[in-house]
Amino acid sequence: MPSPFPGMNPYLEQEAVWHSLHEQFPAYCQEMLTAQVRPKYFVKLDVNIYIHELPDSQRFLGRPDISLGATNPMPARSGAATLAAPLYGRFGPAIDVVKEAFVEVHERDTRRVVCVIELLSPTNKAPGVDRETYLAKRIRYSQSSVHFVEIDLLRAWQKMPVEDLPECDYCVQVSRAEERPRVGLWPIMLRDRLPTIPIPLLAPDPDARLDLQALLHRLYDAGGYEDYIYSGTPQPPLSAEDADWAAAILNAVGKYQES
Repeated sequence: MPSPFPGMNPYLEQEAVWHSLHEQFPAYCQEMLTAQVRPKYFVKLDVNIYIHELPDSQRFLGRPDISLGATNPMPARSGAATLAAPLYGRFGPAIDVVKEAFVEVHERDTRRVVCVIELLSPTNKAPGVDRETYLAKRIRYSQSSVHFVEIDLLRAWQKMPVEDLPECDYCVQVSRAEERPRVGLWPIMLRDRLPTIPIPLLAPDPDARLDLQALLHRLYDAGGYEDYIYSGTPQPPLSAEDADWAAAILNAVGKYQES
């Protein structure tokens, strides 16, 4: 069953849910685009890596939906011999490594990157060094010959900087190399259908098309999200009017649960 909402499903924005969806998105995007652009182009995935060294006093919790058992020592097995290691080392500093995939379209013959597609995450949007790192990468794209598509389906945190963006809940930006500094904008409200957006290629080849609503429905079904996301509340909270609207939609499909 597809997502019951006409556009973005606000329950997918919960932090414990979004990480899973963000991991799925690039592979399904790759599949949808490959069918349109081959054989002149190929679509591959690459990874942004964010590394944080943790102070001794900071407890590493990992993703919100992962729990680790207490670190009690394992009991020695009765009568078992203990083998000494030939050498001993030490673990390095405690670090948190965050890996987030994104999509690249390459020209087959030259292997050059033609277009990059990023789905934003809390790592990109929340204030701090990771946001600054992502913004620096964004500037490098704007100074290159690579087309850049940025998809923001999170209402939380600050929008990415762009001039003349109207009030909106979500946004897609398509930055064509030949049109910069002008950027194509798709402002989206909560109740709007997600758009079909162009994925620019090399002239004179026509754009590929990415139907974000169809893609969201595929992710929703593949992840089995309907089985567990409605026990919580959207993050950030909806307005009273939008909360009533969302409750009516979920009631109609038998998914509404009082929080």
